[in-house]
Amino acid sequence: MRADAARNLDLVLRTGARLLAEDPATSMSTIASAAGVDRRTVYRRFATREALLSAVFMAKLDNVDLVFEQARLDEAPVQVALHRYVEGIVPVSRQWPVDMHRMMRGDPTAYARAREQSRRLDRFVERAVDEGLFRDDLPVGWLRALLDQVVSTAAHQFTDLAPPEAADRVVESLLNGIGSH
Repeated sequence: MRADAARNLDLVLRTGARLLAEDPATSMSTIASAAGVDRRTVYRRFATREALLSAVFMAKLDNVDLVFEQARLDEAPVQVALHRYVEGIVPVSRQWPVDMHRMMRGDPTAYARAREQSRRLDRFVERAVDEGLFRDDLPVGWLRALLDQVVSTAAHQFTDLAPPEAADRVVESLLNGIGSH
């Protein structure tokens, strides 16, 4: 793929992610216009809005896989892996704000990948419990929900925080809570 074509594809996917997250009914023409490309460019690459949405989902999943690899969830010390994960996933969440639940309903391939990523993160949380970083008197599902919500809050409600600072705050909040000591 030529460099300009790759750049246009990336623009369309990122713009599509943002606009479709804001309004799932956004048209392909609106996405093309906002991305600064001709709508024929979008239609040449994606025959339907669903095809574009599927490509957006896959791009997000690819980025999540990269974060998992860089965080070394299975090998790095748990606290280090947690910080790396949060620092990496915050920008992914910001750049690819598409709804994971919608992705899971509409695209079986994306659904299967998202479920595997979720299981991998569950295993990491279990490892954090086993190694004493997270409490063992709370269900893993509860701990995972807290992790997901605090990360989402950092990514979408505190957009002024740079990813390293967001990771510092998320890890500090998860490990030490919010009560005064």
